[in-house]
Amino acid sequence: MTDQTPQRPVRVAVVGAGPAGVYASDILAKSQKKSDIPVSIDLFDRYPAPFGLIRYGVAPDHPRIKGIVKALHKVMDRGDIRLLGNVEIGVDLTLEDLRRHYDAVVFATGAIRDASLDIPGIELEGSFGAADFVSWYDGHPDYPRDWPLEAEQIAVIGNGNVSLDVARMLAKHPEDLLTTEVPENVHRRLEESPARDVHIFGRRGPAQVKFTPLELRELSHAPGVDIVLDEEDFEFDEASDEAIKSNNQVKTMVNTLANWLVEQEERTEEAERKLHLHFLHQPVEVLEGTDEQGQGTGRVAGIRFERMELDGSGGVRSTGQFLDYPVQAVYRAVGYYGTQVPGIPFDARRGVITNEAGRVLDEDGEHLPGTYATGWIKRGPVGLIGHTKGDALETIGCLLEDVHQLPAAEEPDEAAVLELLDSRGVEYTTWEGWLTLDAHEVSLGEQATAQGPVERERVKVVPREEMVRISREG
Repeated sequence: MTDQTPQRPVRVAVVGAGPAGVYASDILAKSQKKSDIPVSIDLFDRYPAPFGLIRYGVAPDHPRIKGIVKALHKVMDRGDIRLLGNVEIGVDLTLEDLRRHYDAVVFATGAIRDASLDIPGIELEGSFGAADFVSWYDGHPDYPRDWPLEAEQIAVIGNGNVSLDVARMLAKHPEDLLTTEVPENVHRRLEESPARDVHIFGRRGPAQVKFTPLELRELSHAPGVDIVLDEEDFEFDEASDEAIKSNNQVKTMVNTLANWLVEQEERTEEAERKLHLHFLHQPVEVLEGTDEQGQGTGRVAGIRFERMELDGSGGVRSTGQFLDYPVQAVYRAVGYYGTQVPGIPFDARRGVITNEAGRVLDEDGEHLPGTYATGWIKRGPVGLIGHTKGDALETIGCLLEDVHQLPAAEEPDEAAVLELLDSRGVEYTTWEGWLTLDAHEVSLGEQATAQGPVERERVKVVPREEMVRISREG
């Protein structure tokens, strides 16, 4: 930094305590050994608890992915990264506050909003964004405790892992979720759901899906749910054949789907619930229901698709054939979109902070000094959680290259930002508070285990006020 003395550590604020923020903080903390540049890191999050996407964006029946929490916990438990939860940047602290107290700011705020799907009828009652549904069933503190589960037939639009999660949660028998950390209110509501047929629709063929093999195979781990496929959807062209030959992941998924098709033909009994997978279907319109007088009800009554065909190069083209499916609810899982941070340049088309290799750029394409981005808010919502490590390495590498040109903080003392939060009445939470909340949720799981039919590892606390109270009392 231009006016930093050697004795003072470089003060860095990382905004977002999900995997991207923890990875960036970890890499920066470890860099001290190699660079001999001391750093002091504060990791902020708008939620009272850490781990972001893992806690509020992954289906509760994903124990392997949830296991990433253990690695993140180990990083935070070292004590060289200070967690400040329940602090919203732009509300509790402004960008000017961060610049006054820190030499650099790294934004790792992710992408939590649903991408739009611009087709007629998408605004009808019974049409939902997958991200909102995921937040509900994961016990997000800022979402209502209830969800309108009233449909027997449901359409899920999208061919990625989120569409699989949403469909599986809708189709699965609720009692099979009891071994997970599913919140109590979510389990009760799912028990009341009349859902019997859940359809997943994708616009491309089986060799072009965006699933991963593990997530696809998990569909077959739902007892009492039949997977239903249409042989007509199994269309392959030269590009498909090449993808199957050259990509083991694609080969595995196509083989899995083909095996399910064979098993379906050999099935002698039908399950009460069915999960249908459709390919080569492009959504055209969500259809509105009508009452006895022929007036629109404002509610979803069906969905129309255009049948597609492969074009030989891995893409699809229209056939002019349209198909209608009677459904009472539609969930769009067509991607996520980042949320703009007040005062930070934003690429509205891509839904990311404007940046180059993690350096935030202003309107003229110049680096905004001391400002960086990592994770989905940097590159868009693509790739698995592990890909954020590569993002973090690049971003922190740029920060370290710039370290002697960083604008020096006016009030770098570690206590100063806490005093500011206290003066504004912000009930911030800490890592010690998370350990208390974590132990509390585990104890609730033990109580539920003693009372119920299955062993429960934990029961998640949902209301923000309760999370804050438990954390701060601890």
